[in-house]
Amino acid sequence: MNQSSVSGQQPYLMPSSPAATRRSSADDRPSIKKAQGHVPACLVNASVTYVGNDQIYAFGGFDQYTDEVYNHVLKLDLQTLHWELVDNYGDIPGVRMGHTATLYQGDKLIVFGGENEHREYLSDVVIFDIPTSTWSQPEIRGPIPRGRNRHAAVIYEDNLFIIGGVTGEHSVILDSLTYLDLKTWTWSRTWNFTPRFDHTAWVWGGRLWIFGGLGPDMERTTDIWWLDLKNSPSLGIAASQGSTLSSSPSQQLPGRSGSYAPNSGSVQVRNLNRRKPATPGAVSSLRFQSGPHVPALFSGTHFQGYASGVLLDLITPSETVRTYECNLSLLELDTLRWQRLADGHEIFKPGYRWHYCTVNADGTRVWLLGCDLNSGAGQGGSDENHMSEILCIDLERYGLLGNEMGAISPDQRKTLASGSGPTSLSGLGADLAAVFDQAPESGSGADFIITANRDDDGDPDAMVDASSSSQSETTFLSPNADTSPPIHVHRIILQLRWPHFKRLYSSRMAEYHANRMHIPEPYSVVRAFLYYLYTDSISGHPEYCSDIIDAAGMLVMANLYDMPKLRLLCVNRLSRELDVENAAIVWERAGRTNEEWLMRRAAQFCLAHWGRIVRTDGFKSLNKQSMIELCEVADTEGRIITGSELEMVGVLGADGLGLNRDLKRQQLALGNAGIDDDDYDGEDLEGMEIS
Repeated sequence: MNQSSVSGQQPYLMPSSPAATRRSSADDRPSIKKAQGHVPACLVNASVTYVGNDQIYAFGGFDQYTDEVYNHVLKLDLQTLHWELVDNYGDIPGVRMGHTATLYQGDKLIVFGGENEHREYLSDVVIFDIPTSTWSQPEIRGPIPRGRNRHAAVIYEDNLFIIGGVTGEHSVILDSLTYLDLKTWTWSRTWNFTPRFDHTAWVWGGRLWIFGGLGPDMERTTDIWWLDLKNSPSLGIAASQGSTLSSSPSQQLPGRSGSYAPNSGSVQVRNLNRRKPATPGAVSSLRFQSGPHVPALFSGTHFQGYASGVLLDLITPSETVRTYECNLSLLELDTLRWQRLADGHEIFKPGYRWHYCTVNADGTRVWLLGCDLNSGAGQGGSDENHMSEILCIDLERYGLLGNEMGAISPDQRKTLASGSGPTSLSGLGADLAAVFDQAPESGSGADFIITANRDDDGDPDAMVDASSSSQSETTFLSPNADTSPPIHVHRIILQLRWPHFKRLYSSRMAEYHANRMHIPEPYSVVRAFLYYLYTDSISGHPEYCSDIIDAAGMLVMANLYDMPKLRLLCVNRLSRELDVENAAIVWERAGRTNEEWLMRRAAQFCLAHWGRIVRTDGFKSLNKQSMIELCEVADTEGRIITGSELEMVGVLGADGLGLNRDLKRQQLALGNAGIDDDDYDGEDLEGMEIS
C-alpha cells in the first residue's frame, strides 16, 4: 500500500534496528567484591537481612571457632563495602542463634525465637528499630508458642507467620503453624501443618508457601507445600485485626526484673504431646522426584528464596561440590515447573565458599556473603573464617520482573491485557487504549499516523543489507515506498510513554509537521509496541502481541530506543515461552540486542532439539550469516548420534519411546492439590508427585 505524505510532507523515517553482531567471549560472570571494616566471622545460624538503602544487617549467630553465641548487630553498606559494628540501645536481647529477623514496615526487624548459649529454646519477640538502632519488647498477648530455632517466618498483612522449627531436649521437629498479629501483638492458636526446619517460607498469590529444609528423617525434602490464606476464614486473620485475646498467666512471658527473661533458666519447653487442630483451609503439596531442570536437592549447599513471583534455588560451590555441579534454578509458582537459569560456571569462580544469601525487597538482586579460600590469615581479617566476600547477582538479567510485577501471575496479566477481566489501567492510558488504532473519523481523537514494514516483506539477507546501510541519506520515507496500513495513535501517549519520540517532538523534527512517521520494523511488531505504550503490558492480547515472535521484535525495539522496562518484559516472556518453533528467531533477536543470557538459553534449546529446529519456518527465516553462526554454536567435537548407537548409550529405550507414560500417570497420587493429571503431558509429569 502506497502511503502519500500529508500536506506535501514526506513521513519521517525512524532508524532501523541493527544487524546481529558476533558475541565476544569476555567473562561476564558477576564480580566478587571484598568488604573492609569490622568484617564478621562466618557465623552459624545468624540472621542476615537486606533492609533497603543498600544495607544488610546481621544479628546473633554462633562462632564455631570460639564456641561463642553473639547478640551483636552488624551493618554492611553495599555502596562502600564496609562492615560496621552497630551501637544499639534499649532492651538489648540476649545472645541467640537460629532465630529469624523479618523486615517490617521498611524500618524494623522483628526477631523471634532462637537458641541461647544454655541450649534453651526461645519464644520471645523483640523489635529492632533500624533508624534509631533501638531495641524494644512489646507486650505480648495470647497463647505463647513453643520456643524454637531454625524455623521460618514471613509477614503477610501485618501478621508474622511462624512455621516449623526445632525444639525440646531431644530436638523435636515441629509441625506447627501460628501467627502473631503485629497490630495487637496477639498470638493466634497453633495449627498442625508439616514437620520441617531450615526451610524457606513466603507468601504469593494469597497463599503461604514453604519449600526445602529437612524433615523428620533428617533428609532434605523435595516437596513444596502451600496453604490458601484468602479462602481460610477460620484462620481468623481478618477477624483478629484490632482484637485482643485474653491469656492465662502461664501463657505469658515471665516478668522482666533487671535481666532478660528468655536467656534465663526460667524458660520452659511445653508439652510436645499436646494435640493441635489441623490447619484450616486448603493445604496442598507436590513432590519433585527428578527431571531435566529439577535441582539436585540432595547435594551441594542450597540457598532458596522468593523473588519476582518465583522460588529461586541456588546451589553454591563447596569442598565437595565443584562449580560445574552448581546452578541457579527457579520454580514458576503458577505452573510449578522448574527452569534452569544459569549453570555454575556462568556465576561462580572457584576458590570461594558462600555462607549467607539475602534478596532485596524488590526481588531484583541477590547477595551472597562468604569468604575467599585462597586468602591467608592476617590480611586485614579477610581470611577464610570471615565474611569478607560479596557476590551480587542481578536477577533482571534473567528476565525476572521484580516483586511488584511478579505479584501478578502471567494468567492474570493475560486476562487484564485481553480486556476480559477488570483492568489494572487507570487514567489517560486506560481511556485511550479502548480506541487504539481507530481512525479519527470514528471519534477516537487520534492525531498521529505511524506506518511500518509489511509483515510479508521477505528476503532476510536483503533486510540485513538495508539495516547496515547508513540512514543519514534517508531521513524521509520515499514517496513510492510500499508500507503497512496506517496505525492511528495519539501524540500525547507517544510523548508521555516514548522518550525517543519526546526528544524528536521537542526538537520540532519533520515528523512533528507531517503528523506521521515510518518505523522500519514489521507491522505486527510495531502495532504491538504502540499498544504497549498505552497499556504497559506485552501479555498475549488476542489481537496485539499474541505471537511470541512479536515479543522478540519488541525486544529489538526496546534495545534500539533504550526502554529498560519493555526489555525486561520481553526477556521474561521469551524465556518462559521458548519452544521449537520460535527458538531460532529468539536466538537471533537476542544476539542482535546483546542479551547474552537469553542468547545462550535459546542456543542450548536449539542444540537440544536440533533435528526439529532446522525444519521450522523460524530457522528458515534467518539470514545466511545467522544460520552459519547458530550452527557454529555446537561444540567443535560434537556429532549426531542416531539409531543403534543411541540405544547403546541408554538414551533411547522404553521410556524414551513414551511406553512408560501410563505408568507415570499411575504413580501420581492426587490429593488436595486439585491439579488434574490430564493438564500435564509426559514431559511435565516426569519428576512430579502430587499429594
